[in-house]
Amino acid sequence: MNCSTHPVTFESARRLLLPLLCGVAAFHPLPSFTQPERMMPITLFSFDSAAESEWSVVNDGVMGGRSAGFVTVTNGALRFTGTLVTQGGGFTLTRARCVVDLTAQTGLELRVRGTGRQFQVEVDDGERRFGRNVSRRASFPTTAEWTVVRIPFTVLRNTIFGQNVNAAPINLARIQSVGLYMADGRDGPFQLEVDFIRSYDAGDDSSRSRTQPP
Repeated sequence: MNCSTHPVTFESARRLLLPLLCGVAAFHPLPSFTQPERMMPITLFSFDSAAESEWSVVNDGVMGGRSAGFVTVTNGALRFTGTLVTQGGGFTLTRARCVVDLTAQTGLELRVRGTGRQFQVEVDDGERRFGRNVSRRASFPTTAEWTVVRIPFTVLRNTIFGQNVNAAPINLARIQSVGLYMADGRDGPFQLEVDFIRSYDAGDDSSRSRTQPP
């Protein structure tokens, strides 16, 4: 038997292996990975150019109380100050109109500073029960240092005049206003500063560094 030998070169090996490799790739494509889509945060208030006239104050004098609240917007922050008197009322609030669609958002994020007292944020979607507006609120803490707090929409309580009521889930597509309440049941002066109010979504894992409401 006459067997002739041919040297194996890089070019000849490439010609032999290339069809095989292409065939393997055709039957076993490489897996593809896609990053989950995140919703961008929506800034509701940055207070950079907001006029204080956009924020109105409602005191418990409408119910015979003697609490007094005041609001200003200066140096890029909202300042909500005043004195709470629990006898005869026990609340004061500031509120601004904010028509926005927060569908697919998880909650609100606020950068705040205060004097250690508890405040509440309110999100109004126009829901009514028994001829009254349903207030959707949740508490958040304050400290003397700037802190970012997050309020998931799932923790908002449904109330009318402070009493819990059954109501439909919040309609995030028709948000109409945002409010800040002082009603922690303690007499005396209070102060709250807010740097911004914006939304956040569940894909933002930085929530681990944020303070959640109690």
